[in-house]
Order: sequence, then structure tokens, then C-alpha cells
Amino acid sequence: MFVSPPIPFNQSSDKDLLAYAVGAALYMPATRQTIAEDILSAKHEGLVSIVIDLEDAVGDQQVELAEEMLMQQLFLIASYVKIGVLAESQLPLIFVRVRAVEQLRSLLGRFGQLITHITGFVLPKFTPENGEAYFYEIASYNKTRGESSPMLYGMPILETASVIYRESRVETLLGIKRILDKYQSCVLNVRIGATDFSSLFGLRRSPDMTIYEIAPIRDCIADIINIFGRVDSGYVISGPVWEYFSNRERVLKPQLRITPFEEALGHVGRDLRSLYISNSMDGLIREVIMDKENGITGKTIIHPTHIKPVQALYAVTHEEYIDATSIISNNNGYLGVMKSQYANKMNEIKPHLNWARRILARSQIYGVLHEQQHFIGLLPGHEQVYS
Repeated sequence: MFVSPPIPFNQSSDKDLLAYAVGAALYMPATRQTIAEDILSAKHEGLVSIVIDLEDAVGDQQVELAEEMLMQQLFLIASYVKIGVLAESQLPLIFVRVRAVEQLRSLLGRFGQLITHITGFVLPKFTPENGEAYFYEIASYNKTRGESSPMLYGMPILETASVIYRESRVETLLGIKRILDKYQSCVLNVRIGATDFSSLFGLRRSPDMTIYEIAPIRDCIADIINIFGRVDSGYVISGPVWEYFSNRERVLKPQLRITPFEEALGHVGRDLRSLYISNSMDGLIREVIMDKENGITGKTIIHPTHIKPVQALYAVTHEEYIDATSIISNNNGYLGVMKSQYANKMNEIKPHLNWARRILARSQIYGVLHEQQHFIGLLPGHEQVYS
């Protein structure tokens, strides 16, 4: 499949690499009793990162229980690693989504050695008012951590009314950016919470639509990208959750072409395409493609069947890689423009240079496909999907 396979990484890898590596981040409630067992058994093939949720996925009356169950699961993970039945290399990046600064502070005090298996915290409803306190706690831990303990990171979620309401948006986003710039060494991703945004307008996208077709959300995402997605900002932005995973009646015509599936997998490809369409996965694929086109890397997911499609779509094509390496290698002042090696486009050195650098960064984590290969070849076979 790969001319250049994905490189291995773990929570101690370079921050710039980890920012791209979060990828398809699978959310699960902290009340789930099998988190450690699922990791031990490698239940979810391709899993690279999980978010153990203490916030929206947990009822208000279950918070204490959820915290205790989180501690139990982390203890089990640490025990499996200690006795050698679970290798460190098998661990996904583990994040905890907290409810408030006070809970973050409390957990930092309670975790003890268990914290060595945590990559960071997801910070919900992040605003200029609460953001400084969140990152102060994370930065304070990093200053006092032991030499053998990895860095902790924060991933703020932009999802509040002050972010999406037009009259307060720019001021709020700039206030958030000032905080993130101050603590940039601790910021791994900037995440978009489209579900909370939608709720403020009483909206919910249908399986036939992407988030980019919901006008107020699209406009807000555009401004988030404008402020945090600039090359000189240095932030990786992650896409919002896709909510659908089961059968339903279609309204609009599906947009997955038959040809790429047949070329990649033969008659099995046709069956796989039909199955993906019947389970709303064509909407997910289309939205991830839109995410990529807008410079977004990675996505929040809520079902394990979303892991491989998201990861596969971020694999770099051979054509992208050849273009990117050609642009970078010819950035020596002797050429301004040249025909691509695929002879189907023009590559301009200066205008396309930043794009090329991002492609190479992505290629390390997601790999470079062989010339005749397609992301479809990385998808699970029809017997594995929704079984």
C-alpha cells in the first residue's frame, strides 16, 4: 500500500508530530467499564487516540462515579504495562475531557504515577474567561514533572455562544488566541465543537449534509481557520464530530463513485461502497474531504467504525507527495513555476511552499500511498464493517 509507511510515534514524540498524530480521536464515556480491556485486546483496529469523557457523555449525577471509574481504568492500563502484557507501543494517545478547571486541578492531584500514560486534557467550552486557568494548571504540572514523565498537553474546544455569535466572535477568538500563544508549547490541537454550535440555533445536520452546508457553522469555521489556521500561527485544527453510524432512509443521491472502489477492491469494492452508503459513511467521507480542503487535520469520532475511514483519508497520495517534494527541493531561487511530474498541473514554488510543507508533515503520520493505490485500499473489508 505504501511507498513510505507511517512512522511510529508515542506520547513522548515531538509536539509538532503529535499535533498531526491525534487523527481520529475516539470519544468514550468515563463510565465505560472496558476501556483498559479494549486497549489490551486491540479491539478497535487502527485506533490511535481516545478521549475519555467526563463532561457531556456523563450525567450530572454520575460525575464522582465517572472519576472513580476513570482511575480504575488507568490503574488497569498501568498494571498491564507493568506486568508486560501490554506494550507501551500498543497504547493509543489517551486524553481526558474534563468539565471545569477545578476538576482538572483535582485530577492532577489524584493521578500520581497514572498520569504518565495520559497525553493531555481536552478543555471544553474554552473561552478567554476560563482558558488562562486551564493552561496555567497544565503548564504548572509540566514545570514540576519528573524527568521521566512526558509532557502534558491541552486541546481547547471552541464551542460557546461567544465564539459563534457574529457580534462577539472575532473579539473572542482573538482573546483565545492570545492565551494559546502564551502557552503554545502546551497546545496540541484547536478543536471545533459543532454540536454545541448547532444547538444554539436549534440545528442538527442530516446524514446527507456536511457541516459546511450549515450556514452559521460554516461561517464560524471559516473564521476559526482564518485566525488559527494561518501558517505563522502554528496550530493544527481538528474537525467536528460526525454523529451517524447506523442504517437510515436516504433522501439525496450518494456521492461516492463506484469506480475507485472497484479499482481498489474489485467486486468487493462495490459491496463495500453500498454498505458505506447505507450506513451514512459516505457523508463522513465527504466531510473529511472538506475538512482536508480547508486545512483541518483529524476529527472527533464517536464510533469505532469511523476510525479507518478518517485515518485512511489523511494518507498522502503519491501525486501529492511528488508535488510537495518537488516544490521544496526546487525552492532555491532558480525556478518560480514548473509543470508537475504528473504533467497535469502547474506547481508554483512560493505560493505552494507552505502547502508542500504541510503535506510532508502529514505524510510522516499517515504515510504515502503507492502510485496505483487509493485510500479505499486502507478501509476495512465488507465483512469487518458493522459486524
